[in-house]
Amino acid sequence: MSKTFRLDEPVFELVNRHPEVVDIMVELGFRDITKPGMLQTAGRFMTLSKGMKLKRIEPETVRRAFESRGFEIIE
Repeated sequence: MSKTFRLDEPVFELVNRHPEVVDIMVELGFRDITKPGMLQTAGRFMTLSKGMKLKRIEPETVRRAFESRGFEIIE
């Protein structure tokens, strides 16, 4: 199974397809994703792209973290 995703897809869908994404996101500073219910509520409309802007995380940092774990980010 290919490990590809877009930065503008809801985090909820991304995590459902690839549960290991939670660990990568926590390492990047998205700690709230582990709070009970957060993924099922905010995760349905929050995207990684929006989260990066909110947390002021450079896109290249996110890209490297995911690519180092075998993911491909589709533009």
